[in-house]
Order: sequence, then C-alpha cells, then structure tokens
Amino acid sequence: MDIAAQKQLVCDAGRRLLDLGLVAGTWGNVSIKVTKELMLITPSGGEYRTMTAADIVEVSLKDGSYAGRKPSSERKLHIEIYNTRKGAGAIIHNHASHSSTVAAARREVPPILDDLAQIIGPSVRVADYALPGTRKLVRKTIKALSGRNAALLANHGAICIGRDIEQAILCCQVLEKACKSLIEAEFLGGARGINKFEAWIMHQYYLRKYSKQK
Repeated sequence: MDIAAQKQLVCDAGRRLLDLGLVAGTWGNVSIKVTKELMLITPSGGEYRTMTAADIVEVSLKDGSYAGRKPSSERKLHIEIYNTRKGAGAIIHNHASHSSTVAAARREVPPILDDLAQIIGPSVRVADYALPGTRKLVRKTIKALSGRNAALLANHGAICIGRDIEQAILCCQVLEKACKSLIEAEFLGGARGINKFEAWIMHQYYLRKYSKQK
C-alpha cells in the first residue's frame, strides 16, 4: 500500500472514531507505522470530519522530524511506543467518556470481561498524571502499557495499540465497554474480575492465535 493510501486509512479511522463516539472535536490522535523509520499521524488541532489525506503528517521514528503540517503534540508518545513495541502497527489516543471517567478516578480496570483480558491484557493500568506532550507523560505511559495493549492516562484519556488500525479501533471499543461495565457494576456491589492467571492465559492465547504483537 502506498503512502497516500495509508494516509487515507488514518483519515478514515478518525471519522470512524468520531462516529463511534470515541473522540470529539479535535481531541485525540491516530497514527500508523509505515516502516521502521516512518509513521503517519494526525495533525495538531485537526478536525476529523474535514481532515484529508493531505493533512496527515509524515514523522520520522528516528528523530521526530516531520514534513508538512505540525503533527499531534503527542507524537513523542507514539514514537516511543513504536520503538519499544515491535508488533505495534497503529496507535489511537482518545478521550472517550467512560474511559475518561475511570481515568479521572485513577482506577485500574481488573479483568472483568473476557474480551478485555484477551485483547488488552490481564488488567488496564492507569499512568500517573503528567502534562500532555511531555517526556514525563511518555515515560509514565510506557510503564503502564507494559504487557498490555491499552492504558488509561490519569485525568486525561486512554491510549490503545494494535498490529493494525482495525485492531487498534477494536481495542478502543473493548476498553470503553469495560470502563462502562466497571462504572455500572458499582451500583450492583462492584465488579468481580476473572482470575488473573486465567486472564493472562487468555491474553497470551490471543497474542499467539490472532495477533503478531509481542
């Protein structure tokens, strides 16, 4: 697939996230890893509904340099994830409502749903708060993502990764559903999680059977 087609994939993903209610306005960002040295990412302040392939920014994974419009302020976080997670092919940062609520409560999400355990991992950690776009945010988020395909960012939102854009979108949907379930289960006495070892087994099976991520 050529660069123009992959830029269109990023645009289409942004509109899908908007339609799914996982982003609003210009918040959040989407990227795709093209090669070991190049990623494509949404521009800073870009409106998803009107965004075109020409707006998508090419960013070097080696030094962060870019051509064209100014890329998302979270590009450093995307770069670090791609450079530390070999199987990651797409990244989505969103401010979905339920995920943001749990992130504001700074509550780790236990393995309360089997699809959460399979696709994301045996829990969803919360990265300690740090100002957006800072090196501290990058460091805290990478730590929270260890062994997971998603993390909550305290008082901010969520970050989800996948081997491709389809898997990254699915990860966002599963995380948002799990956060909604966690919140609603509080009214029934609290959610009860799957055994952590069984959750870990399910995640490992998913990685080997359906995903090339490691």
